[in-house]
Amino acid sequence: MPSLNFNANEVNPSVGFEPIPNGKYQAVVVDSCFKDTKSGSGRYLELTFEIIEGEYKGRKVWARLNLENPNSTAVEIARAELSAICRAVNVMQPKDSAELHNLPLEIGVVCKKRPDTDEISNEIKSYAARGSQQAVAPQTKASTPPWRR
Repeated sequence: MPSLNFNANEVNPSVGFEPIPNGKYQAVVVDSCFKDTKSGSGRYLELTFEIIEGEYKGRKVWARLNLENPNSTAVEIARAELSAICRAVNVMQPKDSAELHNLPLEIGVVCKKRPDTDEISNEIKSYAARGSQQAVAPQTKASTPPWRR
């Protein structure tokens, strides 16, 4: 059996993690790697983001980008997400995912129910340059209903 030489009196116990609330957080990519999909028919880029400010400083959230997948829509979505990340950190042509590490950006996080376990988990829904105030176009009333345009 492995020898531990460990004293639990010297270390605070782990209490587990609940998902962080919906919101915008300042973060950096701290790790990245390619992983095979469950089916084995593709690979995704897994990015680990660490929150760097506020109440949830030090917490991690993940993005999985299906960059190699037989489903062309999944690849299109992943490429658009990667483009948003690259623009947010101002690295427009990365040759390696490590070029995206440790560069601050703002991520928009939501809570979502996992279909496989019904547990609530976090999902990253948006990426923006740090401190950016992304303008939302105001809704205007159009004279023609949308279904007739």
